[in-house]
Amino acid sequence: MSTSLSRKEIEALSDFRYRLRCFIRFSEDLTHALGITNLQYLLLLHTKGYKGREWATITELAERLQAHHHGVVALVSRCEKLGLVYRKRSSEDKREVEIHLTLEGDKLVRKIAALHRNELLNLQGIFKVPGAQELGTD
Repeated sequence: MSTSLSRKEIEALSDFRYRLRCFIRFSEDLTHALGITNLQYLLLLHTKGYKGREWATITELAERLQAHHHGVVALVSRCEKLGLVYRKRSSEDKREVEIHLTLEGDKLVRKIAALHRNELLNLQGIFKVPGAQELGTD
């Protein structure tokens, strides 16, 4: 793996990180204005968007959030107090707890996700890897 990058590649990485940070800041400001933290939104999003179903386990959410299990348990508890999620013991494996959205949580995540989608559309085509065409990976 080469550690030698051209000036253009460094500039592209800088621009990518800047635009990524702008998107995250947009998300933080939006969720704050709607009364939840960005992490609470991500928990709702990953619960709603879990592939093949609309619930997830604590372990699955910890992976999606790249967080520790006990931290996700605390986050779920805070969301539960806000009336956004509820826990349900798995019918297949009684050791597992499923996290489900409440109607209020579902409504909120749909609203925030739609606004995020609009913001992502504004970024369409901006992220490119310099030199990718020459490498045949574009």
